[in-house]
Amino acid sequence: MEKTKTRIMGVDPGLATTGVAILDVVGSSYNPVYCNCIITKKNKPICERLNKIYTSINELVLKYSPTCIAIEEIFFSANVKSAINVGQARGVSIIAGSINNLEICEYTPLQVKQAVVGYGRATKKQIQYMVKVILGLRDDMKNNFLSEKDDAWDAMAIAICHANSSRFQSKAAKVLTGGQES
Repeated sequence: MEKTKTRIMGVDPGLATTGVAILDVVGSSYNPVYCNCIITKKNKPICERLNKIYTSINELVLKYSPTCIAIEEIFFSANVKSAINVGQARGVSIIAGSINNLEICEYTPLQVKQAVVGYGRATKKQIQYMVKVILGLRDDMKNNFLSEKDDAWDAMAIAICHANSSRFQSKAAKVLTGGQES
């Protein structure tokens, strides 16, 4: 029986920095393909910054052909302007996936942290550590595809969260349907 490959794009949206990761899932193996950030300059108009995020994600979708985009949901923020900017970055990321007919799956920061670390108040360092463990990366390995930026690691965590969530949902559906595919 041949195992199918699922390619997930994880997106951690932000106006200044949007983390993007590509993760291949084959059976129970997670293989990182890409992990980096889209950086926009603060001195540019918001419309140009949003266009750069949209264009960059669209190019990555066309280059890597993911089957879906897993994106972090916006969380309540005391800083309304920051929340609006993140919401706009989320919007153009979702549109980039949508126009390419990709399934869009959304996860809260709490869901991502619980799926990757097992604790909803995990720190950035804990997330990064667990992503390395899950992907089988050692600190002494040269990880050219992994950015040093937290946003890139968060995007990979979002992709891992989706991989774990979709695997669970698939198994649950089989149990509920008596072992038949839904």
